[in-house]
Amino acid sequence: MPLVSSSQLLTGLRAAAEATRLRLIVLLAAHELNVKDLTQILGQSQPRVSRHLKLLAEAGLIERFHEGSWVFFRLKTSGPEAGFARALLDMLNPADPVITRDLARAETIRGERFETAQSYFREHAAEWDRLRSLHVAEDEVEAAMREALGPGPFDLLVDLGAGTGRVLELFAPHAKRGLGIDVNKDMLAYARARLDKPGLSHTQVRLGDIFNLALEDGAADAITLHQVLHFLDDPAKAIAEAARVLRPGGRLLIADFAPHDLEFLRENHAHRRLGFDRAQVTEWLAAQGLAVERYRELKPDAPEKLTVALWLARKPIDANINSAA
Repeated sequence: MPLVSSSQLLTGLRAAAEATRLRLIVLLAAHELNVKDLTQILGQSQPRVSRHLKLLAEAGLIERFHEGSWVFFRLKTSGPEAGFARALLDMLNPADPVITRDLARAETIRGERFETAQSYFREHAAEWDRLRSLHVAEDEVEAAMREALGPGPFDLLVDLGAGTGRVLELFAPHAKRGLGIDVNKDMLAYARARLDKPGLSHTQVRLGDIFNLALEDGAADAITLHQVLHFLDDPAKAIAEAARVLRPGGRLLIADFAPHDLEFLRENHAHRRLGFDRAQVTEWLAAQGLAVERYRELKPDAPEKLTVALWLARKPIDANINSAA
């Protein structure tokens, strides 16, 4: 556990030394929840729950993040305060009847949320299945992505345009932390439900703009862009923002379509670009000081299907992340 100062310890003790706030710490260590969820679990009013959350956030024991008009909370994942909160959890008896009841209620809410997300996905299942059938099998693409990016371990892996959360799930064993960014709240709901299971608690998804990420320069040592660029008006700008967030020595993996002529994808599925030429993406990467280390094409077994292309680029070790150039 990281060492804390006396003032941090006292602040943490004061914040945690109340029955409801201790219950909140336990719940938010297990799940990402909003105020509505927590009022249902605890059987308390919204103002009361919000006040307790405010005190825990001020003490640095939990973190909050906005997703449209909703605010989600979870236990702090880094820093001395996070270590203090984890130490408290280690001392608690998991068989405590209050804790087991709260967690059972949270699991019920998690199940309801998952069913809602599943309903959304089922409504769009035919569309997803049709699009997947247009190119090589997903497991072949995923195997190629794993081989290209390597085993890590990565301190922070960021998936831009996280969609269903599958890429985070794929690379979760190789990352200490995984963060997915997407602009679609319905897809985020599905991804959050998908990732809310054992072995994936170190992964998160957030509402965000991939052209303007709420991440510091050099924060990530691996970034993925899986079937995202063809939806964008300005793919080069997304690559530039990824390069900013990438640490020196970090790797950026892009998986997208090679050039094709399936116009219905533009007309019916919001594809802005009909694939990308190898040289074009390489040029965008080079403009940001990223060197392409590997390029690979996964060709389909039928001429009418699409080729998936992979670019693996690396930021030079000596790159100055503070440069304004």
